[in-house]
Amino acid sequence: MDLLTWIVLFSLLGGVLSVIAASGFLLLPEKILARLISPMVSFAVGALLGVVFLDLLPEAMAAPGVDVSLVSFTILAGLLGFFLLEKMVLWRHHHHGDGHACPGEVAQNRAGGMLILVGDGVHNFVDGVLIAAAFLADVQLGVLTSIAIAAHEIPQEMGNFVVLLHSGFSRAKALLYNVLSSLTTVVGALIAYYSLSHVQQVIPLILAVAASSFIYIAVADLIPGLHERTQLRATVQQIILIALGIMTIYIAEMALH
Repeated sequence: MDLLTWIVLFSLLGGVLSVIAASGFLLLPEKILARLISPMVSFAVGALLGVVFLDLLPEAMAAPGVDVSLVSFTILAGLLGFFLLEKMVLWRHHHHGDGHACPGEVAQNRAGGMLILVGDGVHNFVDGVLIAAAFLADVQLGVLTSIAIAAHEIPQEMGNFVVLLHSGFSRAKALLYNVLSSLTTVVGALIAYYSLSHVQQVIPLILAVAASSFIYIAVADLIPGLHERTQLRATVQQIILIALGIMTIYIAEMALH
């Protein structure tokens, strides 16, 4: 089997199979799933912020020859860009030809679901680049890197499913869109295979864009919904689940390294 075939197969492992593994969450009965969505939103907040501050940003800042100021500026620009993108989605949902307007909360939730797919697609693209780079160095290293990335992605993909379901997507659409988003792993791997030296130069900025997406989703779309439950018991539960989401990513990161 030639090197390119190895890269394509294991980039699929790192992307699609991690989504399929996480999709076991969607197999729960409807009543149980409905009760889990609200607490799992807290877990998703922790998982998204954990990925940003324990994975994406450290990797971006540690890249050889990185311009930290440019990475920081890219994150700020990304936050503004995702704010404008969400505004565009909201405008589209609020203004129909017949003059009727959609409920604001529904439109905002749908926008959040679309943004999580954008951020996940960018993140998966970078994973594909890393997988290809590992295989170009050594086949065994490529295999181990792919397995580690797949295991690392599972808790994040669970968080993505929660965001999509919370945004009004059906189970089938949440699975379909997550699988499509995961295919950017293969795209990243192929581009890296043919032009790795050029891709590596912009990886820190790509990671910064993914980080800004996840920060925006967690802070602008998910956390405000948590504030609707002000009871002490609900607040304690939210804090514990956010911490659990962060710890899950931390443990996955430790296993990866």
